[in-house]
Amino acid sequence: MPLFDLPIEQLETYLPPREEPEDFDSFWRQTLAEAHQVPLDAQFEPVDLGLSLVDVFDVTFNGFSGQPIKAWLILPKSAARPLPCVVEYVGYGGGRGLPIEWLPFSNAGFAHFVMDTRGQGSVWRVGDTPDLELEGGNPQHNGFMTRGILNPRHYYYRRVFTDAVRAVEAARAHDMVDAAHVAVTGGSQGGGISLAVAALVPDLDAVLPDVPFLCHFRRATTLIETAPYREISAFLAIHRDKVEQVFKTLSYFDGVNFAARAIVPAFFSVGLMDDICPPSTVYAAYNHYIGQKRLAVYPFNHHEGGGAHHLLAKIRYLHELWD
Repeated sequence: MPLFDLPIEQLETYLPPREEPEDFDSFWRQTLAEAHQVPLDAQFEPVDLGLSLVDVFDVTFNGFSGQPIKAWLILPKSAARPLPCVVEYVGYGGGRGLPIEWLPFSNAGFAHFVMDTRGQGSVWRVGDTPDLELEGGNPQHNGFMTRGILNPRHYYYRRVFTDAVRAVEAARAHDMVDAAHVAVTGGSQGGGISLAVAALVPDLDAVLPDVPFLCHFRRATTLIETAPYREISAFLAIHRDKVEQVFKTLSYFDGVNFAARAIVPAFFSVGLMDDICPPSTVYAAYNHYIGQKRLAVYPFNHHEGGGAHHLLAKIRYLHELWD
């Protein structure tokens, strides 16, 4: 796809007004307070997968409503002291997969904690965590964007973002993780989740959101027809009287509103030909981000963004931060 969004000169200054509910902060304070009423109970079970250079742990911890969430913790086998940790969130439709799919950060000398996404993991990478808010909430094929969308308390991403905050707490609970040095990252949906966590967990060292999804919903749903944003526009094409109600709910989960509250250093990426997460939606979050920040721009790339090149850039960024 050729360039289709705003010219780069306009993207660099694109600062749309935020659609933000008055009770945004109290909504999230209450949500996390409810989550913390249940003990985290993080369990780390060693797994032997024949990987001789890393130690792998199958992790279970209590997320939203005390429901069990799966994760992997991967550590360099040579580690002799607690390590800085990268907590990673997965893109839309994917799950935690297998540990062999997650070796770069541990190979760089970091602890790596990969959170499974509840209910997902049946499209491109397997998942193991059901969404227990729903009967028969086993990992499913896509269709999460409108789940509970008429009420922010019941919206799917309220559960996911809460799980993600507790994932940081679970990573910090392991004795080989340096709890004082944790960064969060993810691509697409994972990038959107990491932005939320950066605002909700202010003592992180960094956030690295790649081509982040879940940002500037109203523009995304009126600019493109691709999934997953298309799930919202398709819903509204049928529920014609619910437009403002839907966008009111989404305003509690918009990465632009989280970006305006996040103070930890950030390293974003964007693909200027991305028709899944349009460049203007990424720039909206980036330009509203109040913490120290930098942005890697990939002019000829789509939703893959910088791919392996950007992964190496993130590893260099983290070495600069932690070495």
